[in-house]
Amino acid sequence: MAGGSESDAVGLSCARCAKPAHLQCPKCVQLKLPREAASFCSQDCFKASWTSHKSLHSNPISGNSTQQDSGWLYCLREGRARTPTLPHFDWTGPLRPYPISQKRTVPTHIQQPDWAIDGIPKIEPNSDLQYVVEIKTPDQIERMRETCLIAREVLDAAARIIQPGITTDEIDVVVHEATIAAGGYPSPLNYNFFPKSCCTSVNEIICHGIPDARKLQDGDIVNVDVSVYYKGVHADLNETFFVGNVDEACKRLVQHTYECLGIAIAAVKPGVRFREIGEIISRHASMSGLSVARSYCGHGIGELFHCAPNIPHYAKP
Repeated sequence: MAGGSESDAVGLSCARCAKPAHLQCPKCVQLKLPREAASFCSQDCFKASWTSHKSLHSNPISGNSTQQDSGWLYCLREGRARTPTLPHFDWTGPLRPYPISQKRTVPTHIQQPDWAIDGIPKIEPNSDLQYVVEIKTPDQIERMRETCLIAREVLDAAARIIQPGITTDEIDVVVHEATIAAGGYPSPLNYNFFPKSCCTSVNEIICHGIPDARKLQDGDIVNVDVSVYYKGVHADLNETFFVGNVDEACKRLVQHTYECLGIAIAAVKPGVRFREIGEIISRHASMSGLSVARSYCGHGIGELFHCAPNIPHYAKP
């Protein structure tokens, strides 16, 4: 294995541990790959990352001009722009974005939501159902059952390919094609310019991660969030999967999160306040030594992708 070389890495973070970088991979420098993915704080971090890092040297999606011409670029401006250069951000962990492929197409015979063409939802933002909880009709419930079943089958199809070495873009391909094969539209696609057909959130990403060219590594966890639009209604579900050999801390996190989901579902019945769901989740998470992310919450679905009720996952919202 070639050793990392001292180079101009001032202002960059280690691709493995996010500490200040002091050296760069000489092969990446030779290939003129993005400096951010080639920077390391020490020889130890470089050596520990070598098994996964070396794939960049032969990966055709790593930033060369040929791939840029074919559409593999980094995402900017919340999906509205692309760049061949890794964007700057105040990273809180070692994960970094990779280039994304071109937008996938949907056959014209598939019923599409109102954002499919220009990326802008028209009905949803101004609907009274953002504030008023809709009591679904029997017809709506039946259509939602069909759509939710499709979404579950799509998520199961994605789960079957998850293993070390698979890119999250490959997961997106499976989700996109399985959704279309069932006659549905992948709800996230072009929703407020989101560029992919599902969300793949790896490791420290809370949610809404964009599928890209990064290969899943042994020990990762990845959440796949699938939403389907079919017969005029949406389904929305997600699940977190282990990639190869996952450490005990990650196993514990996923297990207790799943328990939070289970006890919250068990509490749902007529007469239960929406706020009680968050209290149940927060209490179990705290007893497990964990905390709850407050930046996002659950939401209603139906003929709108997002609508009331909003369900905070924390106590005393």
